[in-house]
Amino acid sequence: MTEIKDSDASASRRDLVDPGFPRKLLGGYAHFRKTRLSRERERYEELAEKGQKPETMIIACCDSRSAPETIFGAAPGEIFVVRNVANIMPPYESDGDYHGTSAALEFAVQALKVKHIVVMGHGRCGGVDAFRRQISGETSDPLSPGNFIGKWISLLDPVANSIERNETDTPEQLQFKLETGSIRQSIEHLKTFPCVSILLEREQLGLHGAWFDISSGELLTMNPKTGEFELAFD
Repeated sequence: MTEIKDSDASASRRDLVDPGFPRKLLGGYAHFRKTRLSRERERYEELAEKGQKPETMIIACCDSRSAPETIFGAAPGEIFVVRNVANIMPPYESDGDYHGTSAALEFAVQALKVKHIVVMGHGRCGGVDAFRRQISGETSDPLSPGNFIGKWISLLDPVANSIERNETDTPEQLQFKLETGSIRQSIEHLKTFPCVSILLEREQLGLHGAWFDISSGELLTMNPKTGEFELAFD
């Protein structure tokens, strides 16, 4: 029989998760009540009564470091956000499967009637980094032991095949090419949705690309004519 040392038992106890609601979230909510909610009480009441009418939808990464509401200083009800691994917009498919991001797009365009859709990527994206390491031969390990992330990230395969890769590229340069290439591809995928293409033809919807640098705080926006990413503010 294996003897369990006191130090091992103590470590195991430290790893146990408190089953109660996370205390840090409750503390954050208490601060929210005292500050922002009290300042914007009328706005919240109006949103509750009249519903939301955001003009912009943002497709962003679920990375905790790149929250669109924070980056763009948005007030409640101003932007409609859907977040997934690596801010990927899949192409239109009508196969009867479950499509969370596509459902959010459909709701934003057809029900909320947004005027702008922004695909926002960011630097040091974990999903893109794992994909980069795999195509570079640095690792063959999957991003997770499950089945979902690998299939999702495989949507970046066409991006890897389309970007210009040089032997002199540093890992950071290749990462940036993949991150911005993914944004361009997602914008093209958006155009495959009938509800989007119709509004584009009528000039009633705009598609945009953006990339946020977590380290410097800089924002790049995609030039619609060249597809290149430029500093939002010089």
